[in-house]
Amino acid sequence: MYVMKTVLVVDASPIFAEFLKDKFASEKIEAHFVQDKFDSIPKMISLFPDLVIVDINENDPLDYVLDFLKKVKADPNASRIPMIASGPLVEKNMISVYAKLGIIKYFMKPIKFDLFFEAIGKVLQVPFSMDQTPCILELHRNENIIFIEIARGLNREKLFLLRYKLSELIMQSGLESPKIILMMTDLDLTFVDGLNLELLLNNVISGSHIKNSNIYVLSLSDFVKELIYGHPEYNGIQVSTDISQVLNSIVETSTAYQVSDIVTDKILQETEDTGNTSGSLEMRFSQDVTEEPKPLEKLKEARKVAILDDDAVIVDLLTNAFRKAGYICDGFKNPAEFIDFKTYNSYSIVIMDMYMPGMNGFEALKKMAENKSRVPVIIYSQITKREVIIRALQLGAKQYLVKPQKPEVLVNKAGEILNAAK
Repeated sequence: MYVMKTVLVVDASPIFAEFLKDKFASEKIEAHFVQDKFDSIPKMISLFPDLVIVDINENDPLDYVLDFLKKVKADPNASRIPMIASGPLVEKNMISVYAKLGIIKYFMKPIKFDLFFEAIGKVLQVPFSMDQTPCILELHRNENIIFIEIARGLNREKLFLLRYKLSELIMQSGLESPKIILMMTDLDLTFVDGLNLELLLNNVISGSHIKNSNIYVLSLSDFVKELIYGHPEYNGIQVSTDISQVLNSIVETSTAYQVSDIVTDKILQETEDTGNTSGSLEMRFSQDVTEEPKPLEKLKEARKVAILDDDAVIVDLLTNAFRKAGYICDGFKNPAEFIDFKTYNSYSIVIMDMYMPGMNGFEALKKMAENKSRVPVIIYSQITKREVIIRALQLGAKQYLVKPQKPEVLVNKAGEILNAAK
């Protein structure tokens, strides 16, 4: 006879609690929730769950947390229940203190949810079903526009998390009628991805205050367009292959917007959110951890960068930063010199200014496209005109970064693009 496992969740933020409630329900695990740590002790004794999950807020005083754990430890019944905790970054010696007080596993925020549920499954002796599909899923907000970027693949766990993260972002930002741009141009989807695509769309449209008419999907896949336009529940969602078309339709030219204010990292520069985000729910998995740079000799073929800029100072700064990160790096004074270089397709990525002697960035992008080059390009320029930025994106630039930036920013962006393309 199957006996349902029971979990008690203590002091979780509303969004985190809602997420855990649905996740446990899908795994047929009974979940109970208590908002105050000390109020949870009588509940532990009466319910005697199979597991207690304690969420430690970064604003919780250390003495308060330790007093709670000591009181649990002192009770002969509560101390027998295994406890898993999540909380802010702490020193190793504090992990040892927590362990002595009964915490069998501590997950620092942002939580890597595949490892989190793996640990829960081991305690409950109930294996959690976890999708291992590689997936990059990120959210960015600028004013009332939320950008959802998906690359590599559709991971059902991240698509599940998206619903809660999107609601959290809308709630924290106080958005009444947000516009959503769902960017999936790196995904080549077919009918076998139908269920996952429906899960993605359903989680987006379920968000509070989100209207179908305010959702824009960027995709090169005919299947995506067919599925969206063929389902009545997605009526009003617009599909496009052209980023400029979408930007022109949602960014009013009559406002004070400058495209340079919104097109930077991953096409949009994120609007800084104010307020308490200590309970923020992040879509993190162990596979998302950025790998340490590999030894230089192992990167000669995989990581080779070309820097096109007539400013020698910028070339030197970027060259030094990329070489420190383990890249092979070459500088070119103008795009024509680079295009004429017979092996330019051997480069992993290109950092290019827009206006240089001999050939401008537009002409270089066109020439690379004519030669069927698949080398990703990051435009790094002081030009902030809307039409220039959108034109560069139309011609195939992967990102447009406005000068000046710290050299490490470009190294990180290059790494993100190359890792997403694996």
